[in-house]
Amino acid sequence: MKYMKLNNGIEIPIVGCGTNTYGKEGNQYSGALRGDTQEVDWAIENGYRHFDSAQLYLNEEVVGNGIKKSSLPREDFFITSKLNTFDGFHGADWAHAEIEKSLEKLQTDYIDLFLIHKPWDNDAEMVEAWTILEDYYNRGVFKSIGVSNFEKEHLDLLLENGTIKPAVNQIKSQVGHWNEELIAYNKNNDIATVAWSPLCGINENAKQVLEEVGNQYGKTYAQVVLRYQIERDVIVIPKSHNKERQAQSINVFDFELTASDHHRIAQV
Repeated sequence: MKYMKLNNGIEIPIVGCGTNTYGKEGNQYSGALRGDTQEVDWAIENGYRHFDSAQLYLNEEVVGNGIKKSSLPREDFFITSKLNTFDGFHGADWAHAEIEKSLEKLQTDYIDLFLIHKPWDNDAEMVEAWTILEDYYNRGVFKSIGVSNFEKEHLDLLLENGTIKPAVNQIKSQVGHWNEELIAYNKNNDIATVAWSPLCGINENAKQVLEEVGNQYGKTYAQVVLRYQIERDVIVIPKSHNKERQAQSINVFDFELTASDHHRIAQV
């Protein structure tokens, strides 16, 4: 595994595991919990130690239970979760209560990376929410803090009004939408980029190009996409309900893309 050092010195595995449909009936985002941890179990067997969860997914306990039953030390894992701000911010008491629920569901007394999941249209509230995350960081409950789906103006707000710089901005970066400008802005401000759903958006034309590149190395088109992101210093959190494909997605450290490969991939 390759690790990336965040701006506070914490190291994060550059390949993690998305979890938003894990443990749910029919593998559906809106599905009820099945009561098992099968996908997390497979991921741990496959070597994943970085798990990306969120309050919005309504299945943090699947990650918590899977890690607990693995019998591996908590410190072997890097766990991300996120404050659910898709409906805005509902005050400090609400935020504290939701954070405590996350800690309980994940069965841990600390979270390696905690994010504000989405910006909303109230600058004062976003600064207040960030201040709350800073407090948890200063107390050691959050080892790193960051944001998700933030654009330049939202990052500027926190950079100008916060005391701790976001360690991470988790954004859309996938085939057909590489998001180069925002990734560059993140990098210029020493904020790491995490790409959510990095294997989405691949149409048949793109798949053909990616397969041609992959054939040179005995790799799948998905492995090529993940390798391309990694070589751009982008952290990836692919997700699969298939144990073999999970294994493929973490097996991306034994080949390197050429400059020509990069040029082709950037165009798809």
